[in-house]
Amino acid sequence: MEVETPASSPVVEHSGWRAGLNRNVIVLGLVSLFTDISSEMLVPIRFLFLVNWMGTPLVLASLIEGLTEAASSLLKVGVGKRTDRVQRRTPMILLGYSLSNLAKPLIGWVPSWQPALGLLLTDRIGKAIRGAPRDTMIADSVPARYRGKAFGFHRSMDTAGAALGPLLTALILSRTSGSLPGVFKWTLVPGVLGILIIPLFLREKPREASTVPKAAAQVDVPATPLGRRFWTFTLIWALFSLGNSSDSFIFLRSVDIDAQLIRLPLYYAAMNVTYALLATPLGALSDRIGRLPILILSLGVFALAYAGWNTVTQSWQILGLFLLYGLYYAATEGIARAFVADLIPQGRRGVALGWFTAMTGLAVLPANLAAAYLWNHFGHPAPFRYGALLAAIAAIALLLCWQALEQKPVRAA
Repeated sequence: MEVETPASSPVVEHSGWRAGLNRNVIVLGLVSLFTDISSEMLVPIRFLFLVNWMGTPLVLASLIEGLTEAASSLLKVGVGKRTDRVQRRTPMILLGYSLSNLAKPLIGWVPSWQPALGLLLTDRIGKAIRGAPRDTMIADSVPARYRGKAFGFHRSMDTAGAALGPLLTALILSRTSGSLPGVFKWTLVPGVLGILIIPLFLREKPREASTVPKAAAQVDVPATPLGRRFWTFTLIWALFSLGNSSDSFIFLRSVDIDAQLIRLPLYYAAMNVTYALLATPLGALSDRIGRLPILILSLGVFALAYAGWNTVTQSWQILGLFLLYGLYYAATEGIARAFVADLIPQGRRGVALGWFTAMTGLAVLPANLAAAYLWNHFGHPAPFRYGALLAAIAAIALLLCWQALEQKPVRAA
């Protein structure tokens, strides 16, 4: 069993349920809790705000979401490289969370989609800046045998906030007669709390100078290649992402079936509760049986959920699909990142996570445009069939590449 010595935070070994959950893992989980309360208040209504409130055409709204995600993804590669070169990652984490949590509330005051695009882009830039240093800090803070549990805990906290956010949205909508701009303005409160936690409670031990690649800091040539296994997995996941359009299309379809807007954030909250409850145990399970079985299962669940959107007609069926979608997220988000960390030595994880999130994030732009085109020209069933098909193809590809991707211990450089 591989045991690594984390370089980016003081390590205190715990036993029992606390094993793998040290101070920084818990603090970063709390930061994500409050940030996701803020962010997820907007997720079920953001697309509706652009399309129904501002009158933005569906294709243009899809392009806006895709462009912001693509721009964010391009930035992640550079951020990943920077993460591996700096001795302290806390400033990057603080900057990223601050940009996101301060930009979102301003959207509630803008009169058109142009300034909304700028603020959405600022939000995504903040997410790009914080992602790799945060994920690398988590990966380096715990021994490899607890990495899946640590990432699963972080996703659980992240998603607990994502469950509370939509509930607050439903409450605000019920008190403001469905005013969407008011929801944006209220995101400031949890967002500021998430920012303050970082300087007050995050404790990072600067990496020793010997662990920071000096040559790489001067010459933009990687010390070691990321490897065939990493690129194989990343390309397969990017293929799946080409069919995984933003959840906005699920929200639009939900409103088509159930016209009561206030129910949408409640469906979404139920999905996130499922996600929060299952992410940590599934992450711990992946530590025992491997990441690939759970990731392949998650793609099957996604295909089943997407296919289901073409058959549901009642509210309880919509709720069932959202719960199924929560299972997909729980089996995917943290575990995919943990798998990438397994494939890469410690000194290269920042750039690897940057490339992985960049390539899968860039796929959102063509995925959104394809979904909008299929929706407009062939009706709402088409984008869901397309997404289910690519998920099935990606699952088959992982099965075929199982031996090549089989995890082997990766030691720190």
